[in-house]
Amino acid sequence: MVSEGEEPVRHFGVVTLFPELVSTALGSGVVARGFKEGLLQLDLENPREHATDRHRTVDDRPFGGGPGMVMSPGPTVAAVRTLKERLAGRSGEPVTVVYVSPQGRRFDQALARRWSQQGPLVFLAGRYEGIDERIMDAVVDEEVSLGDFVLSGGEIAAIAMIDAVSRLVPGVLGHADSASEDSFGASGMLDHPHYTRPEDFEGCRVPEVLLSGDHARIARWRAQQAQERTQARRPDLIAGPDDAC
Repeated sequence: MVSEGEEPVRHFGVVTLFPELVSTALGSGVVARGFKEGLLQLDLENPREHATDRHRTVDDRPFGGGPGMVMSPGPTVAAVRTLKERLAGRSGEPVTVVYVSPQGRRFDQALARRWSQQGPLVFLAGRYEGIDERIMDAVVDEEVSLGDFVLSGGEIAAIAMIDAVSRLVPGVLGHADSASEDSFGASGMLDHPHYTRPEDFEGCRVPEVLLSGDHARIARWRAQQAQERTQARRPDLIAGPDDAC
């Protein structure tokens, strides 16, 4: 449990056959700093460590025939339960188990915000043709997709989701307003254009308003640019009440 005055730690876990893939990807950049500073914590669990045969088998042929292999329920469920118990004991909070799959609901910033307010998250990264359906029934709370495409495994999707949630944890980003001013932030719209030095690059100049020093005028310009960009690229994000389901 978190003592009074302490910053809560956001706990993540990934059940994966390739733990080095996850640890390497999260070992660089802003999110890595969050782990180093103790704001974030990552635990990995390999189903092979829970296999009961000498070959450490974690998959088998699908009943009914068909191509590929399917992750077996025994080692996978044991790995999820082990990791879930570890994180629950460490945090004192309920743990949510997420299976990353193209068949799940689409991941978005709203879900990242919800997860950032919850207890520990355990991501189950599937491989091969997928997981035995009984794993879903036994240990999975949510099924979430990174998008309408198929990857070789769920690790990349889990890494992306952990990154998105981690950015919302206080102290991880260098500036407190960074996350709220990103695309899909407080306004719900896409971000406005950004410029830095030099003022003139290959004949293209920085908009004069950004050099004016008039902060109110700059804020209005940025809001207008965000509105226009969102309308042009993602009008669904600013649909009116009549367009709501």
